[in-house]
Amino acid sequence: MTSDTPNTDAALFRALRRTWETVDPVPADLVDRMIASVATADLTREYALLALVESASESAVRGDADMLTLQFSDGKTSVLVHVTPTESGGRRLDGWVDGSAAEIELIQDGGSQTTAPESGRFAFDEVPVGVARLRVVLAAEQDAELTTPRFEL
Repeated sequence: MTSDTPNTDAALFRALRRTWETVDPVPADLVDRMIASVATADLTREYALLALVESASESAVRGDADMLTLQFSDGKTSVLVHVTPTESGGRRLDGWVDGSAAEIELIQDGGSQTTAPESGRFAFDEVPVGVARLRVVLAAEQDAELTTPRFEL
């Protein structure tokens, strides 16, 4: 090996880089796409997809009540939530989960409530109006859970 080997290697690497830049250049938006890809890689685990299924501004049974039906899914487990106002001004959440859930937690800024679903069905009575999210702890897989995005009650 001679003393000029590092210079020869560096020159060879420069020539190789110029060749690849000419033959197969890096796409102009590659960096932005990679940042977006890395930023969203784990979103399916942390957040479920929110889909607005139905919203009605009036109900024949409850007068001026706002009813809202939301569906959340992470591709494996789905949660359907029906929100109706109560006479006291709060909200009632009725929900159904298609997976084997051990626990459902309703999280709000003022605290949280927990319930165990029966045959996939769960309910929360007299929930304060505001922003909430659900955390579904799955019984089938250890440490598996579905956390919904925030939604308005």
